[in-house]
Amino acid sequence: MKTSDFYFDLPQELIAQDPLEDRSSSRLLVLDRRTGQMEHHIFKEIVHYLNPGDCLVINDTKVIPARLFGSKVGTDAKIEILLLKRREGDVWETLVKPGKKAKPGTQISFGDGILMGEVLEVAEDGNRLIRFTYEGIFEEILDRLGQMPLPPYITHQLKDKNRYQTVYAKHDGSAAAPTAGLHFTPELLQEIRDKGVNIAHVTLHVGLGTFRPVKVEEVTQHHMHSEFYMVEEEQAELINRTKANGGKIICVGTTSCRTIESAADENGILHAGSGWTDIFIYPGYRFKILDELITNFHLPESTLLMLVSALAGKENIEKAYAEAVKERYRFFSFGDAMLIK
Repeated sequence: MKTSDFYFDLPQELIAQDPLEDRSSSRLLVLDRRTGQMEHHIFKEIVHYLNPGDCLVINDTKVIPARLFGSKVGTDAKIEILLLKRREGDVWETLVKPGKKAKPGTQISFGDGILMGEVLEVAEDGNRLIRFTYEGIFEEILDRLGQMPLPPYITHQLKDKNRYQTVYAKHDGSAAAPTAGLHFTPELLQEIRDKGVNIAHVTLHVGLGTFRPVKVEEVTQHHMHSEFYMVEEEQAELINRTKANGGKIICVGTTSCRTIESAADENGILHAGSGWTDIFIYPGYRFKILDELITNFHLPESTLLMLVSALAGKENIEKAYAEAVKERYRFFSFGDAMLIK
């Protein structure tokens, strides 16, 4: 299976640069993976595809304003840092630009010294481990100094930080939003609950590995970055009970999907716990627990496109994406959505 098998031609103007005024007014392409049949809807109509006794699984991670701009102590050279994941205490794995200015021992000042960082070592992929020192609460300082780490294909400045955050974001730790969740409003979630659909929360802190391009020709040679996940006892019970009672498990986004598939055993039982996952789902994968998926439209040759192809079949996805391009759907993080049922 070659990476180039997952290429498609995407007109640049279909990449959504700004979120819509109303989150739930984006478009929704519904794909039946058994028949290949497609329907066009507005996202808020998703409720018609959910039945009493089903369970919607959402990722309640919260994006941190992980992009920091500082200067090198001694030379005042400008340095940009992206927080990728917390290793321990105040040590973070980071992406540094330009990397050559950040050798071990380098001191970096942010916000005129409100936050200081020291480069400890060079890690995998040239990332830097940095220890931060500060007075007060790290999250509050980050909120003050940091910017939202929008993906590189979004060139517009985000007016409202919260629009790159789901309405149910709770646990700080992501370098990117679980974007399928951006379509939900509190009102839509209430309508779903009122219909008798359960909503289960899991957490997966999205790293930039999600967007990391596949650089190998052979798909199976690609290595995913690991991401931290948590599944609480009562949420695992809710999902297992739904499954046992014949309800469907509908994941909101590839991150929720990867979380429950990582934490499930071969018998399709979800286990509570936390840990690191580097699960890579591509065609040939047998889903253990997921039944349906709500997701956005993904980049050509990306691991996310491979995941949806594993669920719906490569041919179905090719046709659905061709249809989305023809119908001028909006792509990627701030784009439209798809339900694979």
